[in-house]
Amino acid sequence: MTMRHEPRWKSYMAITNEPMFTPKQCQMIIDAGHAQKPEQAKVGGGNKQGSYDTKKRVTTISWIPFKYMPEMYQTIENTMLRTNANHFGFDGMRLTEPGQFTEYPKGGFYDWHMDSDTQFTHEPTVRKISMTCLLSDPSEFKGGELEFMDKGKRPDNLKQGQAIFFASFLRHRVAPVKKGVRRSLVMWFGGPPLR
Repeated sequence: MTMRHEPRWKSYMAITNEPMFTPKQCQMIIDAGHAQKPEQAKVGGGNKQGSYDTKKRVTTISWIPFKYMPEMYQTIENTMLRTNANHFGFDGMRLTEPGQFTEYPKGGFYDWHMDSDTQFTHEPTVRKISMTCLLSDPSEFKGGELEFMDKGKRPDNLKQGQAIFFASFLRHRVAPVKKGVRRSLVMWFGGPPLR
């Protein structure tokens, strides 16, 4: 019988020490996002349809196919697996959904929400880890902070190309952008139901 050990530094939020992507690579991801069909983001996607609600979310998104940027996906998956081993300790983690390129214009935001369906009935695999990678240079926008409801936690300002991984059941939001455009890559990783 193999014993599964808890991670040494158990937490539900972890920021990469260094950027995962260079400014040039971030621009390549932005270009890849712009090459895909843009759509207004919806809320309540548990039924796979969702609905538009500008009181809860104002942002434009597009989906980057796996085959479009395989090296980017490999870098992200490897980083997620190391982060999971060192911080979360969730079982059976894998890359399950394509990356969502997001653009928050001035006034854009996403109100408090969780990334996992609380009933876990609409997911073939359960979202356990979420990731946000900042693609914009922080000098290009103001506002748009990623905030967590847990004691008002707000990660330190991310650098361009740096990512934060967090448990998908944590309530979080993107505060309104006050100036410029905030661009990010959002991803989710799943596995069997939590035990």
